[in-house]
Amino acid sequence: MRQENFTTDVLVVGSGAAGMMAARAAADEGANVMIADKSLIGRGGATIIAQMTVAVALGEAEEDNPEIHFQDTMEGSRGLADPDIVRVIVEKGPEVIKEVEGYGVRWARTPDGKRSQVVSPGHSKRRCVYVDILNTGGATSNGLRKAIWKDEKIQRLKNVMITKIVCHEGKAVGALGFLMEEMIPVSISASQVILATGGLTEVYERNSASANMTGDGFVLAADAGAELRDMEMVQFFPIAHLFPPLVGIDPIMWDPFRYKLGGRLLNGNREEFMDRYAGEKAGKYTATRDMTSYAIFKEVENGRGTPHGGAYLDFTMVSEEKLREGFGPVIDILLSQGVDLTKDMVEVAPMAHFMLGGVKVDKEMNTAIDGLLACGELIYGMHGANRLSGNAITEALVTGRIAGETAGRVRKQRFDEIVEKELIAEWGRLQQFWHPREVSKDEIATLETRRKVQKVMWKGVGPLRNEEELKKALEEMEKLKEESKNIAIAKQDKFGLSHVEKLENYHMAVLGEAITKGAIERKESRGAHVRLDYPEQSKDVYGFSYQLNKDGHWSVLNNSLNTHNK
Repeated sequence: MRQENFTTDVLVVGSGAAGMMAARAAADEGANVMIADKSLIGRGGATIIAQMTVAVALGEAEEDNPEIHFQDTMEGSRGLADPDIVRVIVEKGPEVIKEVEGYGVRWARTPDGKRSQVVSPGHSKRRCVYVDILNTGGATSNGLRKAIWKDEKIQRLKNVMITKIVCHEGKAVGALGFLMEEMIPVSISASQVILATGGLTEVYERNSASANMTGDGFVLAADAGAELRDMEMVQFFPIAHLFPPLVGIDPIMWDPFRYKLGGRLLNGNREEFMDRYAGEKAGKYTATRDMTSYAIFKEVENGRGTPHGGAYLDFTMVSEEKLREGFGPVIDILLSQGVDLTKDMVEVAPMAHFMLGGVKVDKEMNTAIDGLLACGELIYGMHGANRLSGNAITEALVTGRIAGETAGRVRKQRFDEIVEKELIAEWGRLQQFWHPREVSKDEIATLETRRKVQKVMWKGVGPLRNEEELKKALEEMEKLKEESKNIAIAKQDKFGLSHVEKLENYHMAVLGEAITKGAIERKESRGAHVRLDYPEQSKDVYGFSYQLNKDGHWSVLNNSLNTHNK
């Protein structure tokens, strides 16, 4: 059997902001690093398409400090954030922002030379920096790619699907998978493994994720024995574009313009309504994402939605001069598609946007498995039940750097031969998974299965939940797990896209089951988790611990956080 076997000190799986930052930091500690991604290095994931801001307490716009940022984030989390994780991120945020500026990420500046900072909902200070109001993530990715590209200590491996973390005597010692272009099995032996694979919002029919954000890292970590926390907590972006159809426009692009210009949210009766839910004043944008999503869906539920099931976003009260200044070239892109913001309103509605729960780590980004670390959107700790706008890239940059530093400093013995031998068994498992003998279906079923998972999750485990729909969704998800396993696909010698899709579908179904089980267990409404049958927030603060059993099902345990978060 032809195979590729690699060795390195530190393996980083995933190459968004967190992964590239981890690779840079580990190399700076003197480690040899391999960064592997199922897409192109630095070109997939969420960071590159992020448009917004980065929250750091620089104190250049007004008096601010990490302690205030900490308090705002803890309050926004509705009691579920891990204070130790929050504190280390907000304290290191300012220095990391300056570090990436050295990589060529040009934060916007005011006329007097200070970094420009704006306020975002949930933050009590103007602390959010940006590059360009619609290109912060792209510029950050570009800078980090340059920072890792010519370093001889950092080896890059693109288009590789990692399918298993190898553990030996309770320690992570490498990873296995295959090269997608050549369909060649691959092993990577490493002293330390860092997972930086991003979120899982592709499991929802309506989502803002890139198509490859299927939650692979959550399954890899859980399968290795790591603990996951609060997987029921998925954030829904409140004002994602709904109608009319637009081409070449990111569906979540409206947020920065609403910050800047004060766009109004109106219900189907063309009435402002946010004051009834969050005390938001006309023309101001102060309500957090969970409250805005809830308010839009309640208006729709009460018969006051727009024709396509959302709310209107209205800029018609803003002069054309200010619209052109605020929107820049985007105003003409909209005009070319028949949307004149001086006259027309657009419809917006919530969309799955960010995973709030995830892999449990300590302050050094270690999981419960020795040698296995995690960072970025994959981890639990920073956001709890609600993420404040601007905190995502901060989390990615800081936790990536910490994970890289930890792994780079703590290099241990490798087990190259053991990892290579494990590849034979893993490749056999993959062959059985892809080509089951007892079932034969048309290859197109891989896409059909994905759409089924997404529809079930959106209908039953979306922004507004109740026991009856959740239990139906759980039954459907268990069936879809089996369906995703039983689809037989044709063997490919090159470009095994269908092989990747089948694995992704299974991961999505497994994670859909986890999210649904936790949502059934959490009998309260808290932040992003809204139970219509339990509308009140419990006085007790509790989280959920998830373990993936050998039979492929999840154990969900309640853990009180009352003492932990005081």
